[in-house]
Order: sequence, then C-alpha cells, then structure tokens
Amino acid sequence: MNGIHPAEPDGTRERSAPGPALLHRSLNARPYKVTSAKGLYLTLSDGRTIMDACGGAAVACLGHGNEEVLQAVSRQMSTGVSYVHSLTYTTDAAEELAHHLVDGPQGASRFGLERAYFVNSGSEAMDAALKLARQYFFELGQTTTTTTARSRFVSRKQSYHGTTVGAMNVSSNLPRKVPYACFQLDNVSWVTPAYAYQYSNWQSGETEEEFTRRLVDELDAHFREIGPESVVAFVAEPLVGATSGCTPAPKGYFQGVRRVCDKYGILLILDEVMCGMGRTGTFFAFEQEGIVPDLVTVGKGLGGGYAPVAGVLIHKKIVDALRSGTSSFNHGHTYQAHPVGCAATLAVQKILKRDGLVENVARLGRILYPLLLHTFRAAKYVGDIRGRGLFWGIEFVRDKATRESFPPRACFGARFQAMTFDLGVAVYPGSSTVDGTRGDHAILSPPYNVTEDELRKIVEVMKLAYDRLEKEVDGESWDEKAANGHAKPY
Repeated sequence: MNGIHPAEPDGTRERSAPGPALLHRSLNARPYKVTSAKGLYLTLSDGRTIMDACGGAAVACLGHGNEEVLQAVSRQMSTGVSYVHSLTYTTDAAEELAHHLVDGPQGASRFGLERAYFVNSGSEAMDAALKLARQYFFELGQTTTTTTARSRFVSRKQSYHGTTVGAMNVSSNLPRKVPYACFQLDNVSWVTPAYAYQYSNWQSGETEEEFTRRLVDELDAHFREIGPESVVAFVAEPLVGATSGCTPAPKGYFQGVRRVCDKYGILLILDEVMCGMGRTGTFFAFEQEGIVPDLVTVGKGLGGGYAPVAGVLIHKKIVDALRSGTSSFNHGHTYQAHPVGCAATLAVQKILKRDGLVENVARLGRILYPLLLHTFRAAKYVGDIRGRGLFWGIEFVRDKATRESFPPRACFGARFQAMTFDLGVAVYPGSSTVDGTRGDHAILSPPYNVTEDELRKIVEVMKLAYDRLEKEVDGESWDEKAANGHAKPY
C-alpha cells in the first residue's frame, strides 16, 4: 500500500484541474481531498463523509477540529514566538509539555524516566533514541576499543521503527526497505517476533508460557553469539503496529527481555510511537508489561495530529551518564521542541487527562473486543483478532485450520480497506503481515472519545464490507486473476 486510504486513478476527478505539483505516495493515483473534519468525521471534496475509524494511522486520538487545541495554537502564535532555535532558547510551551509528561499526574518520572526530548516524527524520535543509547556507552568509556565497542543493535523480525535511514536500519518491514538495501548497516540483527498466531509452535501444542521461554532464550543466545559486550540496545514495540497488526507479546515476554538485557548491561528501547500515549488503555503500553525501559519513543497519540510532534523519554541513568561526561547530547534538529507544536500537544494532553480519555480507552476496549469476536469469529477468512484498548488488528487468512495466508496477488487487506471506505468507514490496511511477503490485516484505532454507538456502527460497516469481499473472493481463481492483472494494489 502506498497510502492510508484508497485513491482514484490520477486525473479521474477534477479533470479540468492541473496535474499535481505535490509528490504523492503514488504517481498513479491521487489521494482523496479532505475539505473539512470534525470529531470522528472527514468530509471529502466530493461531498462524502467518512468515519475515521483508524485515526489516520492511529494518530487522531482526540478526533479532528478540537476548538481548545486551536485556541492553544492561536495563543502561542499571538505571542510572536512561533519559532526559536533550541541551541540558545527555550519556551514555556516546551518546558510545560515536558513537565506534564514527566512530572504530571500520569508522568514518566514514576518509572525513572526523567527527561523528554521533542522532535517532529516517530522516525526522528527513534534516530534520537539510537544516538542516546550509543552515547550512553560513549560517556561510560565502553566504545574505545574494538573488543568492547558497543556498536550493535538487536531488533525483531516483522518490526517497524521508522522511515529515516537510522530508524529503517533497526526495522524489519521488508517491503519498505527494498529500494534501500544498500543503506542497511551490518551492525543490526534480528530475532523471532513475539507473534504467537504465526510464530508459536501451535501445531505441536506449544503453550504461551513455552513460547515466551523460547523467545527469551533465543534472545539470550543471540546476545552471546554476537558478543553481549558489543550490543548497545534491544529495540522492540510493546504491541507491534502497522507491520503485523496490533500484535501483543505473550505473557511474561518483556519481563524476560528486561532480565536478559540487564544481565549483559544492554539497554532496552521501547517504541511506543503507535501503541503508546493511552492507545492501549494505559498512558504507556509498557505499564501493562510490568517493566521499565531505558528509552521510550512516543508520537502519534502524543499530539493527536494537531502538530508534527514526537519524542523520547529518557531514564535517569542515561541522563546521569551524560551529566557525568560531556554534559550534552550530541544531536539536534532545527525544529526540535517547536513552540507551536508543543503548545498544541500540551493542549491535547491536558484534555486527555481532564476528560479521563485514557480510562475511556480501557473501558471501550472491554466492549470492542467482545464485539469484534462476536461479529467476526465465524468469518471464513478471519484468522485472528488481537490488540488492546482502542488498538485492534484483524488478520485475514486463506485457511483458518492451517493459518495459511492469501497469496500476495489477492490483495485481501487492501481490498477490504477499499470496500470499507466505499461504505463510509476508514480502516488502516496492512500487507506482508507474516514474513514481509505473505499476510493481510486491517487495523481499527479510532479516537479515544469515540462513542459506543459509533463503535457499533463502525464494526457493522466493516462486517458488511467483509461479507461482500468474502463472496467476491470465493468466486475468484487466483491464476486467472493474476493473468488478467486484476490484483493491482489499491
């Protein structure tokens, strides 16, 4: 997929208008133009109204068009302080946002995460986290010899941590890396994903506990194989987002990972860009795992899409190492801690706290999961339903008994999205779910203030779209489909 929503062939709409000057994700199709938005709803230039049931990409946690956030942005810009360079200046907006996240009612300081670093995207946040982790060992003097140089990172297959070169290097979303294989560094390696539906030995009866033990033992063995003294950090998403579709780890997995990292003095970086900031029913997703990371990246639900913003929350031990060494972070961005972005983000976070919306996510999750199970459990091509809070993935399979995926040319996930969109609901599609080639899923991630009635309507439309697609797929021959060229991605 090249975009979040299905698009029409370039030039089929507004034929008299000039061609686009903007480089869209696809040169063959134009995305739909949104002319206005409010709450859960997007209005398109053709007059249609779409229920944004995925928040774009699990971003719009507060919905669209919030007047309080608009006023906060206006107040900040009215001061004339729309931009200052962070090397020399700071602003109340940035400082107050950091205090809210660190020292506020749900603050990170209760976990020892005592500083926040603000950038403009999740990819930038991951690059910053990788640099912070490396610099931590530099400050400790562990990067001075070839035998003990901390230079390696370990990640998991079927993971995604960003699109910049650094973040892409620790990612394993394979289709996104194909043109850039030459950029892949040799200091990154991967272990088995914590993805029970496809990677546990369920055929032989492997239990959740046994799967957890196998994965943790594999990580320990991998560290020993490459030399634990060479490893900077292990990088993981508490719930894997777009790559495999809201995949939670088996019980006890992250506690085991934390023990193994501590055993060798390796840092743990958790990527909560998609699954954090209340999306899973707690402010941080890692809270439900009973562990504390050394660095955690946040984004998407941080600013709710009202400004380009993301961040890194940094543990005291890393801050202390910097303070006792160079006393600086050797990194920076022109627009880091942007005052207007921070003002918008602070307003979003205050509303989430005041209105109890993270608690609402947890409450609605207890309603949504049974609703999804009741609606889709018997569906012929629905293999797994997984997630937490308001972050749920549906994995589609060709054969439920064997968990075999559809062939990629079937484009099942993309077609499901397109049919759902045609019925007025936007979900977030995924392909290459299982191993970078096979597999399809769709993600449901509505705003935290969605109503129960709206959730029921969304699921009803999704089922209607699924039923239509199931009938269509049942009548298809895959060989004939490929020969006729009907399986082009939407």
